[in-house]
Amino acid sequence: MADRIPVILDGDPGHDDAIAWMLAASSPLLDIRAVTSVCGNQTIEKTTYNALRICTLLGLKCPVAKGRPTPMVAEPMTAAAVHGNTGLDGPVLPEPAMELEKEGAVELMARVLRESSEPVQIVATGPQTNVATLLVSYPELKEKIRGISFMGGGIAYGNWSCAAEFNILVDPEAAQIVSSSGLPIIMSGLDVTEKALIFPEDFERIRAVGNPVAKVVAEWLEFFYEFHRKIGYEGAPVHDAVAVTALIRPELLDMQDMYVQIETKGEYCRGTTVGDVRKTMNKEPNMRVCMGIDRKGFADLLVEAVKTYDKGAE
Repeated sequence: MADRIPVILDGDPGHDDAIAWMLAASSPLLDIRAVTSVCGNQTIEKTTYNALRICTLLGLKCPVAKGRPTPMVAEPMTAAAVHGNTGLDGPVLPEPAMELEKEGAVELMARVLRESSEPVQIVATGPQTNVATLLVSYPELKEKIRGISFMGGGIAYGNWSCAAEFNILVDPEAAQIVSSSGLPIIMSGLDVTEKALIFPEDFERIRAVGNPVAKVVAEWLEFFYEFHRKIGYEGAPVHDAVAVTALIRPELLDMQDMYVQIETKGEYCRGTTVGDVRKTMNKEPNMRVCMGIDRKGFADLLVEAVKTYDKGAE
């Protein structure tokens, strides 16, 4: 398809990253040019191994590269309590069918940008370490970036601290570089992603599709839900898939143009995405912020996505 959007998938898989990548690989609107790993949900070694296994499961045939082992400034933190010791606990996945690229994630991103005849969209579903390093290291390639759709932050609240969401808190310095880049940015934060709930009855709809990818996705959802059920959620919030939905089905989302700043120094609020909701700062918006979602439409989208794997991802 001539008008497919070239895409780099950058993430720290992670159950919701894996489902986001499944959604992206299923879409005829996206042309996935590279997958890059970042440290976040687990160590860089584990997220990279998970990235390779996910690509093998999905039949994704694109280069995969390993990201930096640490955030730009801070020490790494992980989310084993949510995603398990491997970062992707639950169903058994195939062993990698491809080798890692010899170049690192940032170098691969730069190569993809250079070689593309049209601007490339970046979808960042983990800390923004690789994306920020790309912007700092290769400023001449900025014009080759179509935009950045990221999962992270929250205008109203956080989840890893009272004010900060995990992806931003891991590397707020990186998030600040990205947010001030002047590029077209879509933010899918907790305001929308905690409404992107997939209920147990949806797990069964996905499982009933019957192909190997559908079965694994249903099991990923079950594992992810088990953690969230214990803290009062009615379903599994598939945070990262919203960043892909914003590109392929934006009509499912309520978006607001907003000026958002990243707090990097606060003792209690480090990693907070501070949104100028009331426009008191008189600054031009620097991103589109997703605030609401058609939950049923989102669940239906995931069901339809797993069906494409009956014939293989395109």
